[in-house]
Amino acid sequence: MFATQPVGPGIADTVGNMPRQNLQPKSVDSAPVPSRRKGSVVLRRDQAKAPQSDRYLLDSHDSGDFTHTDPWRVLRIQSEFVEGFGTLAGLGAAISVFGSARTARESSRYAQAEKIGALIAEAGVAVITGGGPGAMEAANKGAFQAGGVSVGLGIELPFETGLNEWVDLGINFRYFFARKTMFVKYSQGFIVLPGGYGTLDELFEAVTLVQTEKVTGFPIVLVGIDYWSPLLQWLRNTVADEGAISVSDLDLIQLTDDVEEAVRIVVNSARGSGFTASD
Repeated sequence: MFATQPVGPGIADTVGNMPRQNLQPKSVDSAPVPSRRKGSVVLRRDQAKAPQSDRYLLDSHDSGDFTHTDPWRVLRIQSEFVEGFGTLAGLGAAISVFGSARTARESSRYAQAEKIGALIAEAGVAVITGGGPGAMEAANKGAFQAGGVSVGLGIELPFETGLNEWVDLGINFRYFFARKTMFVKYSQGFIVLPGGYGTLDELFEAVTLVQTEKVTGFPIVLVGIDYWSPLLQWLRNTVADEGAISVSDLDLIQLTDDVEEAVRIVVNSARGSGFTASD
């Protein structure tokens, strides 16, 4: 027979040689608190009293102000990336052509852009522009008339009126950074005609991405020696002399007046990236 011993106060009950867990009630301070989840967020105590997400969704008395909040903007931004990726994923080889929206139709710059668009299309490569008027319209027109793929990536602006008539595949964006991503992701090179702030923004965005090796094998060709030479001289004689950039960074940009040379440089790069006319 096994003798049992009473366990008095202060004496630990045992199983074998191991003390049994103390089953006394926890203190009031460690008592469970009201809590629930709201998506991935844990709410406790007074925060747990917040209305459920479904209640906000289904409440018909909402004023609609929520569509102007940052979380809603995130969804709108996401939708622009989804739309852009989904639309352009099968585009194949493409070159972006930039230039001023103010380029007049009767100007030599317009004729240059139109010829560039045509030559790119004749090489079996799609033409991407900002979809606006001026040099963008000219490049789209050239691509269209040459039987190529004419793409326009528009942007919401107070002083432009949407995509030009020569765009066959067009997407309008609210946000510049979503639009810029599409230019770089789906182009194998840039041809840049004379332009203003928008053109300069696109140019330096591309140069920065190449210089920081975010993209590789990406030619940037400026067309218009007289127009672009002062800028390149400033970069060399002021910016590089100041040590703000390396002189070798200027080799990332090529300059010509010959539109055929410009197209040859970017098309060869596109083909070197594994694209062919049938892609």
